[in-house]
Amino acid sequence: MKVKLVADSSANLQEFIGADYTSVPLKIVAGDKEYVDDASLDALNMMKEMKEYKGKSGTACPGVGEWMEAFDNADEVYGVAITSQLSGCYNASQVATEHYLDENPNAKVFILDSLSTGPEMHLILEKYKELLEAGKNFEEICEEIKEYHKHTNLMFSLESLNNLARNGRVSTVVAAAVGMLGIRIVGRAENGQLEPMHKCRGEKKALQQIFKSMKELGYNGGKVRISHSYNENAANKLAEMIRESYPGCDISIGLNGGLCCFYAEEGGVLVGFESDKANK
Repeated sequence: MKVKLVADSSANLQEFIGADYTSVPLKIVAGDKEYVDDASLDALNMMKEMKEYKGKSGTACPGVGEWMEAFDNADEVYGVAITSQLSGCYNASQVATEHYLDENPNAKVFILDSLSTGPEMHLILEKYKELLEAGKNFEEICEEIKEYHKHTNLMFSLESLNNLARNGRVSTVVAAAVGMLGIRIVGRAENGQLEPMHKCRGEKKALQQIFKSMKELGYNGGKVRISHSYNENAANKLAEMIRESYPGCDISIGLNGGLCCFYAEEGGVLVGFESDKANK
C-alpha cells in the first residue's frame, strides 16, 4: 500500500526524511514577477527584491491539479494546509480530494486545515509520521491528528509588518509603528488568524514575551519547532531560553521558506509548540 504525506510550502519543508512526502508550492507575486516557493527559490534574494519593490504584491495558492499531482496515486494521503482564513489553499486541497476520490474510489485522503502556518504545520506532519509508524489505521490517524491539533500552537515575532499590511492582514497603523525605535510585534495564530498581541522594544524583550506566552498557553516541555527569516541568532537565543527551564526538551531550528519569508519578512521568527492545554 502506498502512503503519501503532503503539505503546502508554508510548512517550510521541501523534504521530510523518512516519509514519501511532497511540498505543494505557493507563489509570491510582485507585479509581473512570480516567485515559486520550491527548493530552487532564493528566499533571501526575494526579500531583498521585495523591499525595493513599491507596487502591489500578494500570494497565490496551488491549484487543484497541483494537489492531485502531489497525491501521486497513493492509496492513503495525509496532509496539512495553511490556515483557510488567510488562503484558498485548503479549499483547493478539498476540491482536489473530491476529484481524486472520484477517480480512485478505494483511496482515502485527509487534509487538515492547520488554522496556522509554518512550524505548527511541521509538528502536524511529524505526528502523522509517528501515528503511521505506530501502525494506526486511517480512521484512527484522522481522529488522533485532530485531537493533537488542539494541543499545538504558533507564536511569532516580527520586525516588519509591511507585507502583511499591503495584503490587508493587519492595519497600516499597526504596521507603521513596527520597526520604529526597535519595536517588534509578538503574536499568535488564533481562530485561523495571525493576531498581534504585544509590542516589544527590542529583540530580547520580544523573545521573553514569546516564552511567557508559550507557558500561558500551556507549554510544559513538549516539542518546539522554530523557523526564522535569516535570524538564526534570535532563534538560538529563544531555544536557549526554553532549555534553561526545560532541559532536554525536543527543539529544532530551520529557515522559513518563501511564503513565510514573504509574510514574516527578514528577521521574523515563528515558533510552533505543543501544549498541555487544548487551545482550539
